[in-house]
Amino acid sequence: MTTATAPRRTFPVLADLIPGARVRDVVLTLIGTAFITVAGYITIPLPFTPVPISLATFAVLLTGAALGPLRGSASAGLYLVLGLVGVPLFAHGASGWAFSSFGYIVGYVVAALLVGALARRRSDRSVWSTLGLAAVGSLTIYAFGVSWLAAFLGIDLVTAFTLGVLPFLIGDAVKIAAMSALLPLTWRVIDRSGERG
Repeated sequence: MTTATAPRRTFPVLADLIPGARVRDVVLTLIGTAFITVAGYITIPLPFTPVPISLATFAVLLTGAALGPLRGSASAGLYLVLGLVGVPLFAHGASGWAFSSFGYIVGYVVAALLVGALARRRSDRSVWSTLGLAAVGSLTIYAFGVSWLAAFLGIDLVTAFTLGVLPFLIGDAVKIAAMSALLPLTWRVIDRSGERG
């Protein structure tokens, strides 16, 4: 005996409010990649860890939420692929894969996908649900980043956590708080203007 389950209802993300289809999706994906790239260039090196402070994580989470799972992960995926083939898109003009923070960049793709999927379920509409959405995205990036950092440097996970997570918690809390204010406010403005379909 099989039981049919009702499909999960999905909702529009911010990018869906822009008219168009394929051309819109391509343009928004390229804009997302450009946004991640520019934000990734805004870095602060720290003397006690090989991983710099970067605004790229904020850009990835915002891109995933605003563009949705497919366009958001495509933006992060294009960023990853271009950097892998030698385009100097990563922090400090880096490219390739042989550096300590490469795992975070791999995590960007998965985080954008997850955050976009949560936004499709309206998790970007209130402060509290956006806090959860951004926290899930950040934890995803950390999971990939710390695993790569440990393997790349040949250190244990506790040391990798100390180098790759602890120095960034305050900054990431600020980024998460900014997202939790920005996204629900944007939706409130859209609701008041009557632009949502």
